[in-house]
Amino acid sequence: MGATVFRGYDRAALDAQYNNRAKVPGIDAHLARWNALGAHARATLAPRLDVRYGDGARQAVNVFAAHGATPAPVLVWIHGGYWMSLTKDVNDFVACGFVPHGVAVVNVDYDLMPGARMDALVGQCRAAVAWALANAAGFGGDPSRVWVGGHSAGGHLTAAIAATDWAALPGAPRNARPAGGFAFSGLHDLQPIRLCYLNDTLAMDEAEARRNAPLGMAPPRDGDWSLLVGGLEGPEYLRQSADLAAAWGSDDTRRVRMEVVAGADHFSIVGPLGEPGSATVRRMVEAMGARATR
Repeated sequence: MGATVFRGYDRAALDAQYNNRAKVPGIDAHLARWNALGAHARATLAPRLDVRYGDGARQAVNVFAAHGATPAPVLVWIHGGYWMSLTKDVNDFVACGFVPHGVAVVNVDYDLMPGARMDALVGQCRAAVAWALANAAGFGGDPSRVWVGGHSAGGHLTAAIAATDWAALPGAPRNARPAGGFAFSGLHDLQPIRLCYLNDTLAMDEAEARRNAPLGMAPPRDGDWSLLVGGLEGPEYLRQSADLAAAWGSDDTRRVRMEVVAGADHFSIVGPLGEPGSATVRRMVEAMGARATR
C-alpha cells in the first residue's frame, strides 16, 4: 500500500473508487443505447435544438416542449462525463422518458474542463436554469414547476444549483427558483477528485475544489431535493451523497434526502430515465406535479 492521500485510501485505491469505466463492464453499450434513444427523441419529438442561453460556444440547450396539457412541469437535465466529456445530445434520451408524461425537457450543454474552470461550469449551468425559469412559458412550461436533474458531474452541478442564491444571480427572474431536483450519482465533495487520477486532466487546485463543492455551500433555501446513488457504486459514491444529505438536512421549507437504488451501478441508475414506463420516471413525474400516464 502506498501513502494515504484521502480518508485511508492510497492513490491507487482512490483512483479505483472513481474509475467508473473499470468498475462497470459494458459502459459502451450504455452509451450506445443513450445515443440511439437521443437520436430517436430528436427525430420524433420536434425539439428546438441549440437554443442559446449564453455567448459561449457550448452554452446552448435542446428544448423538448411538453406534449399535452400546459403549462407543464419542466425538467432541466445536466449531463455527466466528469466535467470533461459527453454532450447534451448524448443525454437527449431523457426526453423519451418524460415528454410522453407531459413534462418539458431542457437538456443543457456547458464548457468542458480543462479548457474552462469549474467556476465557469457552475456559472453556466446556473445561467441555463435561469434561462429555463425565464422562458418556460414559451415552450409550454410552468415557471413554478421547473426541476433540475443531472448525473455524475451533472449531479454535482445539480447540487450547486440547489445551493444558488437566486436573488443575487444576475439574469435570474425575480422571485423565481427551481422547485427541486434529482442528483444522480453526484460528486459533492471535490477533494477526492482533486487527489485522484481525474485531476491529471481537470487540474483543480485546492481552493477551486473547495469553493465549488456543494458540501461547502449553504443548503438550498427551499425545494425538494433527492440525492440518488446506486447500491453498486462503491463506498466513496455512497459517502458523497450521505455526507451532503447530512450536511444540508431538511426543515420546514426544504427537503433533502438520500436514496440508495439497490442493484444499480453508475450507469444503469439513469438508464430507466429513457423509459416512460419505468418506476424511476413515474416517481419523478409525480414529484414534479405531472400526471403519470398508464
